[in-house]
Amino acid sequence: MPVTAAGVERAILVGLDLKSPHRSKTAGAGVPAFSAEESIEELQTLAISAGASVAETILQSRPAPDAATLIGSGKVEELAGTIRLHDADLVLFDAELTPTQQRNLENSLDCKVIDRTQLILDVFARRARTSEGKLQVELAQLNYLLPRLTGHGAAMSRLGGGIGTRGPGETKLETDRRRIYRRIQKLENDLDAVRAGRGIQRKQRQSVPLATIALVGYTNAGKSTLFNRLTSAAVLTDAKMFATLDPTVRHVTLPSHRRVLVSDTVGFIRNLPATLVKAFRATLEEVTEASLLVHVVDVSSPHAEQYKSEVLGVLHEIGAAEKPQLLVLNKIDLLPDGQAWQHANGAAHSVGVSARDGAGVGDLLDLVDKMLDLDPVTRVHLKVPAADGALIHRIHERGRVASVRYAGDICEIEADVPESLLRSLNAFLSE
Repeated sequence: MPVTAAGVERAILVGLDLKSPHRSKTAGAGVPAFSAEESIEELQTLAISAGASVAETILQSRPAPDAATLIGSGKVEELAGTIRLHDADLVLFDAELTPTQQRNLENSLDCKVIDRTQLILDVFARRARTSEGKLQVELAQLNYLLPRLTGHGAAMSRLGGGIGTRGPGETKLETDRRRIYRRIQKLENDLDAVRAGRGIQRKQRQSVPLATIALVGYTNAGKSTLFNRLTSAAVLTDAKMFATLDPTVRHVTLPSHRRVLVSDTVGFIRNLPATLVKAFRATLEEVTEASLLVHVVDVSSPHAEQYKSEVLGVLHEIGAAEKPQLLVLNKIDLLPDGQAWQHANGAAHSVGVSARDGAGVGDLLDLVDKMLDLDPVTRVHLKVPAADGALIHRIHERGRVASVRYAGDICEIEADVPESLLRSLNAFLSE
């Protein structure tokens, strides 16, 4: 029998391969949907991110889900034997189980049963670092828990922690419905306060013409690596899913010398739980309010087209689908020359980059500069007193200077300057 490290839970993964017409269609038109094998492969990555050791993977083919156990009574008996064989601690299902299914499975298997939604929530709970992130995760977990309170299944009474019990904590799982409702109301009020605070900050930013760019993409697409490359920040980058959960905002200076804000957001994923979309609305507002969305795609992945489609679906769900978008084909260093561009089909604006070694990042910034219509840039000819060093320095700092010529006590400057700077330079404009 395999031995796992202390504190590591041994998991059995269970997937359901539904035959048409019941197969879920998660991809967009012309994009193949995730196969059951690909889906359970993603579940394995999630499980490892949650700290589990995968002992075995089981895929059950059925024409339709079983209402009582999802996979059918015969497969449940087989699964019980597999659990005993591996001395497994939990079973992870690649589906969202109904409360009845979860209760029936726990009773039959005498083992902790976690569905895909609860696993994602658990990974989020591990990744949350800020107080806002923790509030959002707890709210999502409690909303998930509410319909499962009836009967208090085995997973809700089992002590000892582990995957599926992080976040609200065991004491929350043992409270009654009324107390959970009160806690949810408190969390929603706290998040409303966060949302109001973000609104104030956003208004302050908008009072100065400063565009906001949001990096979006499927989890593990390389957004944080690109963010670090653009901003010289030190955001955590990790091959695990949802390595970056809490949003980070930094300044970036474009080639025109305009300054913009770049936000690194949480990665999206197939079938993102509705409880998470609702709970993370304060964070997702950074996406909906952005001037430009930079959609990062890992073009080295065989599932790049599916990932693109899933991200576009989430953007549509949160009301951001009509935002201007720039498609960034990341990890071009891992593909033969030109092969990455097959994923640019249909994109009005696209650029290939390698966030790891910096290739194409200059082209990305140039394209961002051209696409942003906030604080537009104009070519002007200025005559500035040569003694006004502070003003000359400001023009160099906030504009892109093409030429400088001194004529006596006058400094003639030809430069591309943003509208916000131009307002203060009207007195020095030369025809």
